[in-house]
Amino acid sequence: MLRPEVSSTSSSAPAASPALGKARIQGRRSNFGLQETPQSRPSAQASASTPPGTSGAAGDQSSSSSSSVHGHPPRTRPAQGSYFGNKRSNAENIFASNFTFGTSSSSARDSNYPQILKTPLSAGNPQRSGYKSWTPQMGYSATSSSAVSIHSPSVIVAVVEGRGLARGEIGMASIDLKSPQIILSQFADNTTYAKVITKLKILSPLEIIMSNTACVVGNSTKLFTLITENFKNVNFTTIQRKYFNETKGLEYIEQLCIAEFSTVLMEVQSKYYCLAAVAALLKYVEFIQNSVYAPKSLKICFQGSEQTAMIDSSSAQNLELLINNQDCRNNHTLFGVLNYTKTPGGSRRLRSNILEPLVDIETINMRLDCVQELLQDEELFFGLQSVISRFLDTEQLLSVLVQIPKQDTVNAAESKITNLIYLKHTLELVDPLKIALKNCNTPLLRAYCGSLEDKRFGIILEKIKTIINDDARYMKGCLNMRTQKCYAVRSNINEFLDIARRTYTEIVDDIAGMISQLAEKYSLPLRTSFSSARGFFIQMTTDCAALPNNQLPPEFIKISKVKNSYTFTSTDLIKMNERCQESLREIYHMTYMIVCKLLSEIYEHIHCLYKLSDTVSMLDMLLSFAHACTLSDYVRPEFTDTLAIKQGWHPILEKISVEKPIANNTFITEGSNFLIITGPNMSGKSTYLKQIALCQIMAQIGSYVPAEYSSFRIAEQIFTRISTDDDIETNSSTFMKEMKEIAYILHNANNKSLILIDELGRGTNTEEGIGICYAVCEYLLSLKAFTLFATHFLELCHIEVLYPNVENMHFEVQHVKNTSRNKEAILYTYKLSRGLTEEKNYGLKAAEVSSLPPSIVLDAKEITTQITGQILDHN
Repeated sequence: MLRPEVSSTSSSAPAASPALGKARIQGRRSNFGLQETPQSRPSAQASASTPPGTSGAAGDQSSSSSSSVHGHPPRTRPAQGSYFGNKRSNAENIFASNFTFGTSSSSARDSNYPQILKTPLSAGNPQRSGYKSWTPQMGYSATSSSAVSIHSPSVIVAVVEGRGLARGEIGMASIDLKSPQIILSQFADNTTYAKVITKLKILSPLEIIMSNTACVVGNSTKLFTLITENFKNVNFTTIQRKYFNETKGLEYIEQLCIAEFSTVLMEVQSKYYCLAAVAALLKYVEFIQNSVYAPKSLKICFQGSEQTAMIDSSSAQNLELLINNQDCRNNHTLFGVLNYTKTPGGSRRLRSNILEPLVDIETINMRLDCVQELLQDEELFFGLQSVISRFLDTEQLLSVLVQIPKQDTVNAAESKITNLIYLKHTLELVDPLKIALKNCNTPLLRAYCGSLEDKRFGIILEKIKTIINDDARYMKGCLNMRTQKCYAVRSNINEFLDIARRTYTEIVDDIAGMISQLAEKYSLPLRTSFSSARGFFIQMTTDCAALPNNQLPPEFIKISKVKNSYTFTSTDLIKMNERCQESLREIYHMTYMIVCKLLSEIYEHIHCLYKLSDTVSMLDMLLSFAHACTLSDYVRPEFTDTLAIKQGWHPILEKISVEKPIANNTFITEGSNFLIITGPNMSGKSTYLKQIALCQIMAQIGSYVPAEYSSFRIAEQIFTRISTDDDIETNSSTFMKEMKEIAYILHNANNKSLILIDELGRGTNTEEGIGICYAVCEYLLSLKAFTLFATHFLELCHIEVLYPNVENMHFEVQHVKNTSRNKEAILYTYKLSRGLTEEKNYGLKAAEVSSLPPSIVLDAKEITTQITGQILDHN
């Protein structure tokens, strides 16, 4: 018999009470014998007491409105996302004849989440004492429709660095607990560890694993110090160095990697550091999940650092790629502009592509061909969209199916039964998807259509249908899904199961009959309701005045009231719920045995779902690009050696504005690769810089761009220096933050970079600011990078005389007489023109139209005139 995880009075789903949630988490970790640190105690307790969350549409609601799946994962901290997603799909790689796969993921973290450090596999680390141990087990549901569940952090990363002469050689292994895919990386990094930090920022991990020898107190490595400084809100785990074993890592890969991706063995055989990292990672995941992965069940890929463009986390924030800087809850971001995806996998793929755009022109053009066909063929577009929207989270479904629990629990049983129903639902969509794709013309869409011809889809579905009822399907509503699980297995397969189901049906009928009798007895409009946490209960909507003595009969207990709606139960109903739960456990136990036998028969064929998952997420993203194009006049980009945009506009500003933003032209070539942009405050310089970067990213992920015509040079790196905030956490002033950001750019930029710098040097005095700007410009001019440099220092414009590849541009303004106030006002045109700005004292003019008192503005003008005169006299 299965060991129940919750009390018999609760429903088969995990209890939603904070006390139970806390008990379960603490119970799982009690064997660590670790103590809390004083600084982490309050937050950690709050985290531990968080009730288990719901996945997808699951929730504690009445059956009339709820949609639930049993076995929900404990809720992790809120975040915008994390996902390992292939930048290039299988079909794209086949066409490009390149079988290495790019990956990425990540999201923004909740800044209030505590840093929690722990050492579950370490035999007493000498470096620190008292780590709080808490790692949520990822859950069982394959449905994830809410934004939080799609993008909640679920990535665990192991990082190891070479020692001695090999210092700077980094090995990384990452796994998303929602997707059965491991990504390996090994690369050489410089002393700033820019590549490591950027990769980790993109992954936005739930947890980072490092060797205990890297963080000994007083002798921690520079890499460990930098990671802890940059990831203050991430869980850290240190484990013994012996678990970072490259031989064991290679054995793991040979044992777990599916045949279709076995070429990864040739790629990583001599990459000892990423092999060591994967050994520690899998050992730790096996430990926290209390389960092992089935043999030959994981997709394992090696990712170099050259397959995608690099966008550092500061630039991603400045450009508002994923999170709006003013309000993190709204979707005025590049992701918000392009995200019309229908599945969690499509949303994750879009997100990962925005963070790491492609650099392979052939792959990008294949995607653009697909978008073009979707725009031209309306029937194809709506047919595909209709089928894609019915898919569940295929990656998470795969992740659950390939894990083998070490203990048979009620939740594990429910999970397997639920996900087998989801698997049937998913496989039944393969034929409709083939039909939707049958008349497509572009090579990539034809390749996806061809991948759906895999006979294994039919083999798995036939095997499932021999055991599972034809009408067993995914349904919204916790009671509906509970019924589907109870009657999933066909009758006459197990006699005892049939008897248990008849017993369950009788109990449910008895509950309905009892509530009907109570309604007649007290002449009240009672109805039967159900929730995953409470089981069956009684609900009534009536005016309080209609009740005798304005009270419910004393037989009813646990009464709650919202306006005129009452919910309550009775002692007899509680007892019947207990009988119902016991009957359910028997049904789940016997169904689980049958399901496990069925899964063992289909494991050898299940790998075709990797192709299906890849196909669905990519088609969803391409449909999203096409959808975005229908809402605005985007154009297909070309790829040349020139950055040329005719009448381009800012895509996010278009979404916010009532009117279409002012469009501008851009032209940058290798012979004229450095633009100095001047203009008054609020004339549009910063917006223009961001617009260029956003268009570049949109082009490199395979989307159309907001312009009349566009041509781009592939950018291997995109750097920005835009923000002017100080940083209290690192004790950095505005100027020091500027210097750190510009130093990062200078150390890492190359000839294929796109660099955007906005008003550098304004955090110090004018002379020093001009000097720093001039020196930075001269250094960048030695590169062939495309650079746009916005500044208020007009002295920099003289560089154009010395360097032929510099061009001055400015934003025009017009002066308009205000007849009512007898003053001259500035009219911003937001139009970019050649040459430098001729505006003088525009800071004073901006102050004049603000709310500053007129007397102060007048004094400022007089003082400015005096200082200017003194400088001229001095010269």
